[in-house]
Amino acid sequence: MGGDKDLIDGKERERPSDELIRALTSHVYTLAGQIGQRNLYLPGSLSRAERYISSTLMSFGYAVGRQTYQVDGVEFVNLFVEIKGARQGDEIVVVGAHYDTVLGSPGANDNASGVAAMLELARQFKSHKPNRTLRFVAFANEEPPYFHTEHMGSYVYARWCRAQNEKIVAMISVETIGYFTDAPCSQYYPPPMGLFYPGRGDFIGVVGCTKYGWLVREIVKVFRDVGLIPVEGGAFPAAIPGISWSDHWSFWQHGYPAVMITDTAPFRYPYYHSEQDTPDKLDYERLACVVLSLKQAIFSLTNWLK
Repeated sequence: MGGDKDLIDGKERERPSDELIRALTSHVYTLAGQIGQRNLYLPGSLSRAERYISSTLMSFGYAVGRQTYQVDGVEFVNLFVEIKGARQGDEIVVVGAHYDTVLGSPGANDNASGVAAMLELARQFKSHKPNRTLRFVAFANEEPPYFHTEHMGSYVYARWCRAQNEKIVAMISVETIGYFTDAPCSQYYPPPMGLFYPGRGDFIGVVGCTKYGWLVREIVKVFRDVGLIPVEGGAFPAAIPGISWSDHWSFWQHGYPAVMITDTAPFRYPYYHSEQDTPDKLDYERLACVVLSLKQAIFSLTNWLK
Protein backbone atom coordinates (compact mmCIF):
# COMPACT_ATOMS: atom_id res chain seq x y z
CA MET A 1 0.00 0.00 0.00
CA GLY A 2 1.78 3.11 -1.16
CA GLY A 3 0.65 6.31 -2.75
CA ASP A 4 0.04 8.06 -6.03
CA LYS A 5 2.72 9.84 -8.00
CA ASP A 6 2.47 13.60 -8.39
CA LEU A 7 4.69 16.54 -9.26
CA ILE A 8 5.79 18.57 -6.25
CA ASP A 9 8.20 21.46 -6.83
CA GLY A 10 8.98 20.00 -10.23
CA LYS A 11 9.83 16.54 -8.86
CA GLU A 12 7.83 13.34 -9.07
CA ARG A 13 6.97 12.23 -5.54
CA GLU A 14 4.66 9.76 -3.90
CA ARG A 15 1.40 11.24 -2.64
CA PRO A 16 -0.78 9.56 0.00
CA SER A 17 -3.26 7.20 -1.59
CA ASP A 18 -6.90 7.08 -0.54
CA GLU A 19 -6.25 3.51 0.56
CA LEU A 20 -3.49 4.55 2.96
CA ILE A 21 -5.60 7.37 4.40
CA ARG A 22 -8.53 4.98 4.92
CA ALA A 23 -6.30 2.39 6.61
CA LEU A 24 -4.82 4.93 9.04
CA THR A 25 -8.30 6.24 9.82
CA SER A 26 -9.59 2.72 10.43
CA HIS A 27 -6.77 1.88 12.87
CA VAL A 28 -7.31 5.05 14.88
CA TYR A 29 -11.09 4.65 15.03
CA THR A 30 -10.72 1.02 16.13
CA LEU A 31 -8.20 1.77 18.87
CA ALA A 32 -9.56 5.08 20.16
CA GLY A 33 -13.20 4.83 19.07
CA GLN A 34 -14.20 1.20 19.57
CA ILE A 35 -11.69 0.12 22.23
CA GLY A 36 -11.07 3.49 23.88
CA GLN A 37 -8.99 3.85 27.02
CA ARG A 38 -6.36 1.13 27.27
CA ASN A 39 -4.12 0.95 30.32
CA LEU A 40 -3.47 -0.99 33.51
CA TYR A 41 -6.72 0.34 35.01
CA LEU A 42 -8.66 -1.23 32.12
CA PRO A 43 -6.71 -4.44 31.41
CA GLY A 44 -9.46 -5.86 29.21
CA SER A 45 -9.24 -2.89 26.84
CA LEU A 46 -5.44 -3.04 26.88
CA SER A 47 -5.66 -6.72 25.90
CA ARG A 48 -8.15 -5.91 23.12
CA ALA A 49 -5.71 -3.37 21.71
CA GLU A 50 -2.90 -5.91 21.94
CA ARG A 51 -4.98 -8.49 20.06
CA TYR A 52 -5.95 -5.97 17.39
CA ILE A 53 -2.32 -5.00 16.75
CA SER A 54 -1.19 -8.63 16.73
CA SER A 55 -3.95 -9.81 14.37
CA THR A 56 -3.31 -6.87 12.02
CA LEU A 57 0.39 -7.66 11.81
CA MET A 58 -0.39 -11.34 11.23
CA SER A 59 -2.77 -10.38 8.42
CA PHE A 60 0.22 -8.76 6.69
CA GLY A 61 2.06 -12.09 6.86
CA TYR A 62 4.26 -11.55 9.91
CA ALA A 63 5.05 -13.95 12.71
CA VAL A 64 4.40 -11.82 15.80
CA GLY A 65 6.67 -12.09 18.81
CA ARG A 66 5.36 -11.42 22.33
CA GLN A 67 7.52 -10.18 25.19
CA THR A 68 5.56 -10.52 28.42
CA TYR A 69 6.47 -9.10 31.81
CA GLN A 70 4.72 -8.51 35.11
CA VAL A 71 4.31 -5.46 37.31
CA ASP A 72 2.62 -5.97 40.68
CA GLY A 73 1.14 -9.25 39.48
CA VAL A 74 -0.32 -7.80 36.26
CA GLU A 75 0.96 -9.07 32.90
CA PHE A 76 1.88 -6.64 30.13
CA VAL A 77 2.92 -7.38 26.57
CA ASN A 78 5.25 -5.87 23.99
CA LEU A 79 4.65 -7.05 20.42
CA PHE A 80 7.28 -7.17 17.70
CA VAL A 81 7.92 -8.32 14.16
CA GLU A 82 11.18 -8.49 12.26
CA ILE A 83 12.52 -8.40 8.72
CA LYS A 84 16.02 -9.87 8.75
CA GLY A 85 18.71 -7.81 7.08
CA ALA A 86 20.32 -9.28 3.98
CA ARG A 87 23.86 -7.88 4.32
CA GLN A 88 24.26 -6.37 7.79
CA GLY A 89 21.70 -8.40 9.66
CA ASP A 90 23.38 -7.87 13.03
CA GLU A 91 22.63 -4.13 12.78
CA ILE A 92 19.03 -3.31 13.75
CA VAL A 93 16.68 -0.39 13.11
CA VAL A 94 13.69 -0.30 15.49
CA VAL A 95 10.45 1.55 14.78
CA GLY A 96 8.20 1.63 17.85
CA ALA A 97 4.98 3.12 19.20
CA HIS A 98 3.19 2.71 22.52
CA TYR A 99 -0.37 1.44 22.44
CA ASP A 100 -1.50 2.33 25.96
CA THR A 101 -3.30 5.54 26.95
CA VAL A 102 -3.31 7.83 29.95
CA LEU A 103 -6.22 7.31 32.36
CA GLY A 104 -9.33 9.16 31.20
CA SER A 105 -8.41 9.53 27.54
CA PRO A 106 -9.32 7.42 24.48
CA GLY A 107 -5.92 8.36 23.06
CA ALA A 108 -6.62 8.98 19.38
CA ASN A 109 -3.57 11.16 18.86
CA ASP A 110 -1.68 9.85 21.89
CA ASN A 111 -0.97 7.33 20.64
CA ALA A 112 -3.33 5.55 18.25
CA SER A 113 -1.86 7.83 15.56
CA GLY A 114 1.61 6.41 16.20
CA VAL A 115 0.37 2.81 16.31
CA ALA A 116 -1.55 3.32 13.06
CA ALA A 117 1.59 4.67 11.40
CA MET A 118 3.67 1.77 12.71
CA LEU A 119 1.15 -0.75 11.38
CA GLU A 120 1.00 0.77 7.92
CA LEU A 121 4.78 1.05 7.73
CA ALA A 122 5.01 -2.63 8.66
CA ARG A 123 2.58 -3.39 5.85
CA GLN A 124 4.62 -1.43 3.32
CA PHE A 125 7.94 -3.01 4.31
CA LYS A 126 6.67 -6.61 4.38
CA SER A 127 7.98 -7.37 0.89
CA HIS A 128 11.13 -5.29 1.34
CA LYS A 129 14.55 -6.91 1.74
CA PRO A 130 16.63 -4.41 3.72
CA ASN A 131 20.36 -4.57 4.23
CA ARG A 132 19.93 -4.00 7.96
CA THR A 133 17.42 -5.83 10.14
CA LEU A 134 14.17 -3.90 10.61
CA ARG A 135 11.89 -4.34 13.62
CA PHE A 136 8.47 -2.89 14.34
CA VAL A 137 7.50 -2.89 18.03
CA ALA A 138 4.30 -1.98 19.92
CA PHE A 139 5.09 -1.06 23.52
CA ALA A 140 2.94 -1.23 26.65
CA ASN A 141 3.03 1.18 29.60
CA GLU A 142 4.51 4.39 28.23
CA GLU A 143 1.99 6.49 30.17
CA PRO A 144 1.84 7.21 33.92
CA PRO A 145 2.24 5.65 36.42
CA TYR A 146 5.05 3.87 34.59
CA PHE A 147 6.38 6.82 32.56
CA HIS A 148 10.17 7.16 32.87
CA THR A 149 10.47 4.02 35.00
CA GLU A 150 11.88 0.56 34.45
CA HIS A 151 8.31 -0.71 34.00
CA MET A 152 7.77 1.06 30.68
CA GLY A 153 7.38 -1.54 27.96
CA SER A 154 10.08 0.16 25.91
CA TYR A 155 12.49 0.10 28.87
CA VAL A 156 11.89 -3.62 29.36
CA TYR A 157 12.45 -4.18 25.65
CA ALA A 158 15.60 -2.02 25.37
CA ARG A 159 17.08 -3.64 28.48
CA TRP A 160 16.48 -7.07 26.93
CA CYS A 161 18.16 -5.97 23.69
CA ARG A 162 21.20 -4.73 25.61
CA ALA A 163 21.36 -7.97 27.61
CA GLN A 164 21.45 -9.86 24.28
CA ASN A 165 24.25 -7.54 23.06
CA GLU A 166 22.09 -6.51 20.13
CA LYS A 167 23.43 -3.75 17.91
CA ILE A 168 20.57 -1.28 17.51
CA VAL A 169 21.91 1.44 15.22
CA ALA A 170 18.75 3.58 15.26
CA MET A 171 15.41 3.66 17.07
CA ILE A 172 12.45 5.79 15.96
CA SER A 173 9.69 6.44 18.49
CA VAL A 174 6.46 7.36 16.67
CA GLU A 175 4.59 9.50 19.18
CA THR A 176 1.45 11.62 18.79
CA ILE A 177 1.69 12.53 15.10
CA GLY A 178 -1.83 13.31 13.87
CA TYR A 179 -2.73 16.91 14.75
CA PHE A 180 -1.87 19.86 12.50
CA THR A 181 -3.18 23.40 12.30
CA ASP A 182 -2.51 26.35 10.01
CA ALA A 183 -3.64 28.87 12.62
CA PRO A 184 -1.09 31.56 13.56
CA CYS A 185 0.40 31.33 17.06
CA SER A 186 -0.83 27.74 17.44
CA GLN A 187 2.56 26.27 18.29
CA TYR A 188 4.30 26.57 21.67
CA TYR A 189 7.67 25.46 23.00
CA PRO A 190 9.58 25.20 26.25
CA PRO A 191 11.87 28.26 26.63
CA PRO A 192 13.98 29.33 24.82
CA MET A 193 13.08 27.18 21.79
CA GLY A 194 10.29 29.49 20.65
CA LEU A 195 12.93 31.95 19.48
CA PHE A 196 14.11 29.54 16.79
CA TYR A 197 11.07 27.59 15.57
CA PRO A 198 7.79 28.43 13.79
CA GLY A 199 4.66 29.68 15.54
CA ARG A 200 2.30 27.73 13.29
CA GLY A 201 1.57 24.08 14.13
CA ASP A 202 1.65 22.74 10.59
CA PHE A 203 4.89 20.73 10.76
CA ILE A 204 6.15 17.40 12.09
CA GLY A 205 9.00 17.38 14.58
CA VAL A 206 12.09 15.18 14.81
CA VAL A 207 13.41 15.38 18.37
CA GLY A 208 16.54 13.95 19.90
CA CYS A 209 19.25 14.54 22.49
CA THR A 210 22.55 16.21 21.70
CA LYS A 211 24.45 12.91 21.68
CA TYR A 212 22.40 11.59 18.78
CA GLY A 213 22.05 14.76 16.75
CA TRP A 214 23.35 12.93 13.70
CA LEU A 215 20.21 10.77 13.64
CA VAL A 216 17.94 13.83 13.90
CA ARG A 217 19.76 15.45 10.97
CA GLU A 218 19.57 12.31 8.84
CA ILE A 219 15.81 11.96 9.27
CA VAL A 220 15.12 15.67 8.79
CA LYS A 221 17.10 15.59 5.55
CA VAL A 222 15.01 12.72 4.21
CA PHE A 223 11.73 14.41 5.19
CA ARG A 224 12.80 17.58 3.40
CA ASP A 225 13.88 15.64 0.33
CA VAL A 226 10.49 13.91 0.23
CA GLY A 227 8.80 17.29 0.56
CA LEU A 228 5.33 16.13 1.58
CA ILE A 229 5.10 17.93 4.92
CA PRO A 230 7.07 20.69 6.69
CA VAL A 231 9.57 19.32 9.19
CA GLU A 232 11.56 20.82 12.04
CA GLY A 233 14.28 19.03 13.93
CA GLY A 234 16.45 19.57 16.93
CA ALA A 235 18.88 17.82 19.24
CA PHE A 236 18.76 19.24 22.75
CA PRO A 237 19.75 18.42 26.32
CA ALA A 238 17.38 15.74 27.58
CA ALA A 239 16.50 17.86 30.63
CA ILE A 240 14.48 20.31 28.51
CA PRO A 241 10.74 19.56 28.98
CA GLY A 242 9.35 17.38 26.20
CA ILE A 243 12.64 16.18 24.75
CA SER A 244 12.57 12.79 26.49
CA TRP A 245 8.81 12.32 26.70
CA SER A 246 8.39 8.98 24.94
CA ASP A 247 9.87 5.56 24.33
CA HIS A 248 13.10 6.86 22.79
CA TRP A 249 14.11 7.76 26.37
CA SER A 250 14.25 4.06 27.25
CA PHE A 251 16.71 3.40 24.46
CA TRP A 252 18.90 6.32 25.54
CA GLN A 253 19.10 4.70 28.99
CA HIS A 254 20.69 1.64 27.36
CA GLY A 255 23.09 3.48 25.08
CA TYR A 256 21.14 3.23 21.83
CA PRO A 257 20.66 6.08 19.31
CA ALA A 258 16.99 7.09 19.28
CA VAL A 259 14.72 9.94 18.21
CA MET A 260 11.05 10.87 18.52
CA ILE A 261 8.77 11.76 15.60
CA THR A 262 5.97 13.97 16.96
CA ASP A 263 3.53 16.78 16.34
CA THR A 264 4.87 18.10 19.69
CA ALA A 265 1.83 16.88 21.68
CA PRO A 266 1.00 19.32 24.55
CA PHE A 267 2.92 22.15 22.87
CA ARG A 268 0.30 22.14 20.11
CA TYR A 269 -2.55 19.75 20.74
CA PRO A 270 -5.33 21.32 22.87
CA TYR A 271 -6.87 17.91 23.68
CA TYR A 272 -3.67 16.28 24.97
CA HIS A 273 -4.30 13.69 27.72
CA SER A 274 -7.99 14.53 27.86
CA GLU A 275 -11.27 12.76 27.18
CA GLN A 276 -11.52 14.89 24.04
CA ASP A 277 -8.54 13.18 22.35
CA THR A 278 -10.94 11.52 19.92
CA PRO A 279 -10.49 10.26 16.32
CA ASP A 280 -12.35 13.21 14.74
CA LYS A 281 -9.59 15.62 15.84
CA LEU A 282 -6.90 14.15 13.55
CA ASP A 283 -5.79 15.19 10.06
CA TYR A 284 -5.49 11.83 8.30
CA GLU A 285 -4.14 13.17 5.03
CA ARG A 286 -1.24 14.89 6.75
CA LEU A 287 -0.78 11.84 8.97
CA ALA A 288 -0.40 9.83 5.75
CA CYS A 289 2.23 12.34 4.55
CA VAL A 290 4.18 11.66 7.75
CA VAL A 291 3.95 7.91 7.11
CA LEU A 292 5.26 8.20 3.55
CA SER A 293 8.10 10.44 4.74
CA LEU A 294 8.95 7.98 7.50
CA LYS A 295 8.91 5.20 4.94
CA GLN A 296 11.75 6.89 3.05
CA ALA A 297 13.68 7.64 6.25
CA ILE A 298 13.46 4.00 7.33
CA PHE A 299 14.49 2.88 3.85
CA SER A 300 17.55 5.11 4.11
CA LEU A 301 18.50 3.89 7.59
CA THR A 302 18.10 0.21 6.71
CA ASN A 303 19.98 0.36 3.43
CA TRP A 304 22.84 2.77 4.08
CA LEU A 305 26.03 0.69 4.26
CA LYS A 306 29.40 1.42 5.78
